[in-house]
Amino acid sequence: MAVGVVRCGFRHGTRLPYPGGTVRRRVYGGPVSSWHPDDPAAAARPGPVAPVWSVRRAGERYAGGAATDGIETLHAFSFGRHYDPDNLRFGAVLACNEERLAPGSGFDEHPHSHTEIVTWVVEGELTHRDSAGHTSRIGPGDVQHLSAAAGVRHEERNDGEAPLVFVQMWLAPGQPGGAPAYEVVRGIADATPYAVPAAGAMLHVRRPEAPGERIAVPDAAFVYVHVVRGGLRLADDEVGPGDAVRITGAQGLELVSLGPAEVLLWEMSG
Repeated sequence: MAVGVVRCGFRHGTRLPYPGGTVRRRVYGGPVSSWHPDDPAAAARPGPVAPVWSVRRAGERYAGGAATDGIETLHAFSFGRHYDPDNLRFGAVLACNEERLAPGSGFDEHPHSHTEIVTWVVEGELTHRDSAGHTSRIGPGDVQHLSAAAGVRHEERNDGEAPLVFVQMWLAPGQPGGAPAYEVVRGIADATPYAVPAAGAMLHVRRPEAPGERIAVPDAAFVYVHVVRGGLRLADDEVGPGDAVRITGAQGLELVSLGPAEVLLWEMSG
């Protein structure tokens, strides 16, 4: 198989923070408010609202990349040629891409702006270079954060001898512009959330080791759950590698592991 570089086209570029909705919705048991926006009396006394979520299966993702160049991509959100007006974003999350790069392949230098880009390596080693002079290699357990702000260019490659798999997530900042910034946190611990203040978001990494371990879902306006490996259960829904759960109004929820697993949870205020 030939390997090489895919130059910036539909694959990469700046995503704008368009509003969007969710699809299939599941209501978690609990009291549901009778509040109605057109009823002033009820508006003054809103009751508790039950969490609502939708499960997006791995097989529903859009296939991209360029297999002949050693690049395979799965997009969880509308992306490039895979335009879906009903799947543009969830909370602050604009993209969640699973990337597979063969040795020697990668993405040539390309621009980003007004986007918070967070990368989680599953296996292999990712080489990053950007126009601000940063060069680094990212491995499993590391969190990489590139704040594109008013504009930055970068390239991503697999310079190693083994296949590279990583999950890259794009978030919309609350305010555009500013100076680009770059950070790598090595070997982040499960108990240490990673904050992306510009997007009003917090990343939680959880790696249960045995069946039956319980993982608290953060109480938040929006929570995006991406399963990296293993299996988990949320109420009656079981999810596995590549599956995602989009939760609105998360409160009092927990995931239960079905065995060793790895899961990323985005806690978002809006």
